[in-house]
Amino acid sequence: MSRSNTIWVTLLALIATSVSAESTSTRLSGGKTTVKKDGPNAYSMPAANLPMSKRLDFSVGNSFFRNPWVQAPASTDARDGLGPLFNTNGCQNCHIKDGRGHPPEENDQHAVSMLVRLSIPATTEEQKQTVKVSGVIPEPTYGGQLQDFALPDMDPEGQIHITYDEVAVSFKDGTSVMLRKPNLGIVELAYGDMHPDVMMSARVAPPMIGLGLLESVPEATILGFAEQQAKDDTAVAGIPNYVLDVRSKEMALGRFGWKAGQPNLMQQNAAAFNGDVGLTSSLFTEENCTDKQDLCTDSLSGGDPEVSDKILNFVEFYTQHLAVPQRRSIDNPEVLQGEALFKKVGCENCHRTNIQTAQRADLPALSNQTIHPYTDLLLHDMGEGLSDGRPEYAASGSHWRTPPLWGIGYTQEVNGHTYFLHDGRARNLTEAILWHGGEAEAARNQVLAMSKKEREALLAFLNSL
Repeated sequence: MSRSNTIWVTLLALIATSVSAESTSTRLSGGKTTVKKDGPNAYSMPAANLPMSKRLDFSVGNSFFRNPWVQAPASTDARDGLGPLFNTNGCQNCHIKDGRGHPPEENDQHAVSMLVRLSIPATTEEQKQTVKVSGVIPEPTYGGQLQDFALPDMDPEGQIHITYDEVAVSFKDGTSVMLRKPNLGIVELAYGDMHPDVMMSARVAPPMIGLGLLESVPEATILGFAEQQAKDDTAVAGIPNYVLDVRSKEMALGRFGWKAGQPNLMQQNAAAFNGDVGLTSSLFTEENCTDKQDLCTDSLSGGDPEVSDKILNFVEFYTQHLAVPQRRSIDNPEVLQGEALFKKVGCENCHRTNIQTAQRADLPALSNQTIHPYTDLLLHDMGEGLSDGRPEYAASGSHWRTPPLWGIGYTQEVNGHTYFLHDGRARNLTEAILWHGGEAEAARNQVLAMSKKEREALLAFLNSL
């Protein structure tokens, strides 16, 4: 072989090695925590770098997340205290296989993996001061969330009823897509009429993967995204949501929930135990009845509190260490084209990647990881089409936290559907994109101008995540 040919072969080998190394790092959405797992359990694996000595804690937390809670008193006294009003008797019923919930199908009696937040506008000075701390004013009779289940011989608060109007949208090439716009209602109210100015917001359960990594992103990083967007000459201008940390009694950066209404996983989990399952804890000591409902005083408690700090700690550890599955097909030319289009139209302005987590002495598996979550954890105005008309702290009705996209390509095989957005109105990724308005309207319009081949490439990229 000639010297020139030898040099050429060496260069090709170096290029191949470089591409391979880049692909490996890009494939690992959750850094070293990322797992290689396909199928229905792709969202249910512990972080790949979690040592065996900690896997038992993960499994114990999983058991309290997965298994049902029961009415008190019961022989299973570690899991009693359910209700009396609730949305589900176990976390896994909403976060199905640790994945994404969905709106009720036609003729379903219960929503199950969807809930409805309730509040009223702050009109008095006292209420306006209250919302600065609490974020919302609960509906006087039904509280901050509708419970559509109750213990035997008790009445649930009501039932969620959704109908849809069709909205036609056309691509530049003439292809038409029918979007569905939900009309949310509550029927069979058991405790009287709601406030005439009630504000309602339907929410499906989001996936549980990678939450500990998102909790580990430094606050300065998130605020840096907001500062950069404010300086850039674009319509994108995310804002942080500051919410009450019920333990410290101070305001903290919101990270979790569709409007970033919870500051950390401990509080997110405790709030879900309280609002969704009807259980008290050291963070939320009151039952979820209002003073116009006597069910809570008439039913037996499962303890004081019903969810011990020990159980909360196990569930927190579990939710912190649920791993993100690795990306697939990252070297596929169509996927690479779709990634380039994703960046070109400006999607990455909000759906951020290449983020470094902080050093956490108590959580070494989550520390110092380069992650690719495709979120900035900021609130963005998504336009009137997606508005629920219900403010929450700094979030207006049209503000939503950027949802992470990692693992989104596994939705069908894990959950058996492809319903997206906060209320599950989008039946696939195309519909989800076309509902983007407000700050994302310019990006949406560029997608509308794409050819069929370009749209397919964009979807191929999203499904590779």
